[in-house]
Amino acid sequence: MTRLPLLASFGLALVAAAPATDWSAVSHQTPKGAYVFGNPAAPVKLIEYGSYTCSHCADFANESAAVLKEQMIRSGKLSLEYRHLIRDPADLGAAVLARCAGPRGFAAAHAMIFATQATWLPKLATYQQAHPDIDARPPIQQARLYADAAGLTAAMRARGLTPARINACFADKAGVDRITAMTGDAPIEVASTPTFYLNGALQPPSTWQQLEPILRAKGAR
Repeated sequence: MTRLPLLASFGLALVAAAPATDWSAVSHQTPKGAYVFGNPAAPVKLIEYGSYTCSHCADFANESAAVLKEQMIRSGKLSLEYRHLIRDPADLGAAVLARCAGPRGFAAAHAMIFATQATWLPKLATYQQAHPDIDARPPIQQARLYADAAGLTAAMRARGLTPARINACFADKAGVDRITAMTGDAPIEVASTPTFYLNGALQPPSTWQQLEPILRAKGAR
């Protein structure tokens, strides 16, 4: 005679545990337009003021990804709010393209821009030397020209953005104003990139190696 499992023999249902939420796949936009990655109720809240043309920001993004995104954000223990601190028209162009991907595509576009910065950033100096009159153009026109010259526009088209969609994003004055407003709204002590706030407290200038143990001490895992 077949013997039933002990719990089943008592008429108890076996219920599989629900899988944990992968918070690294969750993001939302704040009323002022910043993107927050992760659990909105995370006990550890990190804010970053960053720039796509800042090499230190790229270093932080690339060096932190395996732990910050894949562990701390994924677990729901930490959320990261990214606020644009626009330093130049090329930075603005990259920001417009990243946000043009929309809420579902922003995280991947954001990571791609930083991951490929060493490839596209040097192209801008060459372009500027060949076009010395570019500074006379309005900032948003400069932003588009730099984005095209850097190859970022082509990279975003390869990720599925249509030319019409890209054109609309650069023509969206309200959207561009939201990006630049984050720079104007930044606290006076935000004088360089990246600048971090941890649970509301300004942090000293930090690399990922310096910030990681501080996050762990606050409970991020």
